[in-house]
Amino acid sequence: MSADWDGEDSVNEDLESDFKPLTAEQAQAWRQQHPMASPLRVLSLQVLVGGLLAVLTGGFSGQFRLAASVAWGAVAVVIPAVVFVRALSRQMRKQQPGSALAGLFVWELVKIVLTVALLLVAPKAISDLSWLALVAGFVVTMKVYWLAMALGWMQRKSKPN
Repeated sequence: MSADWDGEDSVNEDLESDFKPLTAEQAQAWRQQHPMASPLRVLSLQVLVGGLLAVLTGGFSGQFRLAASVAWGAVAVVIPAVVFVRALSRQMRKQQPGSALAGLFVWELVKIVLTVALLLVAPKAISDLSWLALVAGFVVTMKVYWLAMALGWMQRKSKPN
């Protein structure tokens, strides 16, 4: 059994010897090559896609109830995301990493509860609701993250030094 432990220790030592902390200049270069995602760009693309999908649905179907259902699905994604982004932008200014991490979990829970509440209110808000159209609007709007990544919208333009 001690032979197994010796093997694990040598692997850990190899991994630790390969780790080299970055200098300040290397860290700055890494940050420029890997810019932070811009949540406002993603949110704006979600609003655009959700609104466009609702307009196209209404235009092609000629039914307001379908367009309203698609729009409500998009709203059930966008409003909780806006609340989440706004809260996290304030939360990340805190100096204590533990507090910021706890805030992340709390605001993610708030986002989920708000999303569920919006979905539960949908039948009362829209007469003759189409659940299929609502789910389509919800899913398409949520999957905009993939479109934003493909377009490069999730990257903030880094300033050259």
